[in-house]
Amino acid sequence: MKNQKGFTLIELMIVVAIIAILAAIAISQYQDYVIRSQVSEGSSLADGTKTAVAEYWNNYSAFSGTSNASYGLALPTSIVGKYVASVDVATKAGVIDVLFKSSSPANAKIYGKHLMFSPVTHEGSIEWNCGASAGTTVDNKYRPTVCRD
Repeated sequence: MKNQKGFTLIELMIVVAIIAILAAIAISQYQDYVIRSQVSEGSSLADGTKTAVAEYWNNYSAFSGTSNASYGLALPTSIVGKYVASVDVATKAGVIDVLFKSSSPANAKIYGKHLMFSPVTHEGSIEWNCGASAGTTVDNKYRPTVCRD
């Protein structure tokens, strides 16, 4: 009797099937990661705007500005990134609107969506709400952790 060495065809097919399943899960998770990284660009671009809005509040005790210029900021279409089309402070409530591009290279799942930052004042500090209640239209799973509902 000969000793058998190696793997059978069934064993090899099972291994290939397991690898395929793991790859399908990994690709899906990687795509979500890429979208979250694109959304994080909007969050980081809004940071400078948050500072300007907070300084305005500290000086005037109100969010009465009606444009980026009234807060000492560049035009909304000048505050852009690879995935962000504009960062705008167009309301008297000091709400910051980050608009994502409506075309490539931004992912189609964030095309034309908004990441909104709404200020909530406390005695001596400002908290930024960026969830759905602030007007954010980016899907919950793609938002920064502090913005998830």
